[in-house]
Amino acid sequence: MLVRAPATSANLGPGFDSLGLALGLHDDVEVEVTGGGLSIEVDGEGAEVADRGERHLIVRMLHRAFDVLDGLAGSGPGRPPGLRLRCRNRIPHSRGLGSSSAAIVAGIVAARALHPAGKLLDDGAALRLATEAEGHPDNVAPCLAGGLTVAWTTPAGPRLVRLESQVTQVMAFVPEQRLATERARGLLPGTVPHGDAAANAGRAALLVAALTGGLDAGVLLDATEDRLHQDYRAPAMPESAELVRRLRAAGVPAVISGAGPTVLAFTSASQVDSMAPGVGNGWLKHPLDVATRGARVLTG
Repeated sequence: MLVRAPATSANLGPGFDSLGLALGLHDDVEVEVTGGGLSIEVDGEGAEVADRGERHLIVRMLHRAFDVLDGLAGSGPGRPPGLRLRCRNRIPHSRGLGSSSAAIVAGIVAARALHPAGKLLDDGAALRLATEAEGHPDNVAPCLAGGLTVAWTTPAGPRLVRLESQVTQVMAFVPEQRLATERARGLLPGTVPHGDAAANAGRAALLVAALTGGLDAGVLLDATEDRLHQDYRAPAMPESAELVRRLRAAGVPAVISGAGPTVLAFTSASQVDSMAPGVGNGWLKHPLDVATRGARVLTG
C-alpha cells in the first residue's frame, strides 16, 4: 500500500496555531504487513532516522492507530506482527514545512486502510489522533484535508474547516540550516500586549478573506502582517527574519512558514526571479502549488 502525504505551512503570518495550507510537495510511504520483524527504508530526507525501529514516528502512529481501531471495534487483529516501510521523503525536515505532520498522518491513513475496521476511524477521529501526536492541529489539519484549513480546539477535541484558496501557487525559500520546533516555541512569551493580539485577530480574519476571495497583493501584504510570533522567534533564525523583511519591503507578502526557518511568499516564480539579487544566496527556492487533496492511499 502506498500513501502520499503533502507538506504543509502553518500560521501563514497572523493565523498562529490556527491557519494551515497544504503544499504540492509530498512524502510517499509504502507500508506492507509481514509475518514478523520490522524493516524501514528511507530515501531522501530523514534517512538518518531509519534505524529508530519501533521509535520511528510512522511506526508509532501505525501502532497507535491500530490500538485505537481495536478499541473502536471492541476487538481486532492487534498490532501487525511485522511491518515493512519504504519512505520516499521529499519534505525537508525541521524547516517549518510539516514533515512530522506528514509522517503522523501517513501512519494514520495507512492504518485506517489496513485495519479491517478502518472505517470506524472517521475524519474527526483521525484529526483527534493526529493532534494528540503533534500537539496542535494547525499542520495536521491541511495534511488531512488538503487546501486551506482553519483549525481550533474545543473541550470535545480539535476541529477543522476546509476552505478553497484562490491563491494556487506560493514560493518557499528553504535554508540549509534546521530549526527544532521546540526551540522556536520556547522563544514565545507567556503574554503579549492587547494591541498586538487585537491587530493579529483582524489580520487573520483579513487573511482568510484575501486567500479565499482572490484579493489583490496589496491586501494580502496587509493580511500577512504578524505581531504574535515571528519577531519573538527572529533571534533563532535571523537570516529568515531578514528575508521576510526584504521581501515585504518589496511588496511581496512573505511570512515564516510554521516554526521556521523556511520563508513562504505568496508570489510567482517569475517575480522571484526578477528580484533574485535582493533575495540573496543560500536559499533553495521551491515554487509550490497549493495541494487540493490531503493524505491519501494511492495504491492498495
